[in-house]
Amino acid sequence: MGIEKEEIIDPFKKVAAILHDRRTFGQRAADNLAKWAGSWAFIIGFFVFLILWMGANIYLWLNTWDPYPFILLNLVLSCLAAIQAPVILMSQNRQSQKDRTKAEYDYAVNRKAEREIEEIRKTLNRLEKKFK
Repeated sequence: MGIEKEEIIDPFKKVAAILHDRRTFGQRAADNLAKWAGSWAFIIGFFVFLILWMGANIYLWLNTWDPYPFILLNLVLSCLAAIQAPVILMSQNRQSQKDRTKAEYDYAVNRKAEREIEEIRKTLNRLEKKFK
């Protein structure tokens, strides 16, 4: 009459396996890049880099290597975006896989709880009818 524990253990093993899996070098690199590139330290450091680049080209040298409108800087930024975006997307895909697995586990736990509550309600209804 009781709910089998096997119904919950299977999704739990799946969640544990994904959360504690051995990641490849590429997966670790993608996760670390996404964590670093999404930080305030990166954003502030990048703005400092841009300001230094432009300042060096406008004020410090007579023969600048990248005069205004900063074509070389635009190339560097485009290359950075072209490399960074797919790597961050790989990391997000891994995270969504983890989230999906956790949701499946939560669903299995909720279904088990629903069945147990239904059994308790049936038992209470039987007891109520018996004592009336």
